Amino acid sequence: MKKVMLVLIACAMVFVSCKKSTEEDVYDPSTDGIIGEWYSSGSNVAVLLSYYFSIDSIYAKFEENNTYLVESFADGAKTTYTGTFAQTEPTSGTIWTIELNQSSPTAVTSEGIFQITKEADNSYTMKYEVVQTEPSIGATPPTVAGGFGSSNGGALGTTNVQTFIKIEE
Repeated sequence: MKKVMLVLIACAMVFVSCKKSTEEDVYDPSTDGIIGEWYSSGSNVAVLLSYYFSIDSIYAKFEENNTYLVESFADGAKTTYTGTFAQTEPTSGTIWTIELNQSSPTAVTSEGIFQITKEADNSYTMKYEVVQTEPSIGATPPTVAGGFGSSNGGALGTTNVQTFIKIEE
């Protein structure tokens, strides 16, 4: 009988320890940052991407293990980008910094900023601006101090600013 009780207690402990609390499942932009799934389409796609590269939508998934998958769609064709990222919480304000180290389809490093806003309907939107820094194409990343539109010292204006909507589970 003691063995049966011990097995039941052990099973109960495993079940309880594997169960996530509801608090862990709640997205908090102040601590989670970019983690999650995001979508951008239509006028939310940065003008630079839609005009010069015919991109009409983008899906992005940023994992807790600091890997990402991005799929962009242009003229019916999908391009998939994968890599790792590092995000840095703001020391003041709400603008984060991000560095992306793309591994596929080519090795590229991009740097930039993002800001997440909770909307009135409890959804989340994200302003996002990054530029390729390695291999160098002569671009300089936006800065927290310069805000959105500060890529290349402000030369690009807001044409490189993208808006994403968080996909809720």
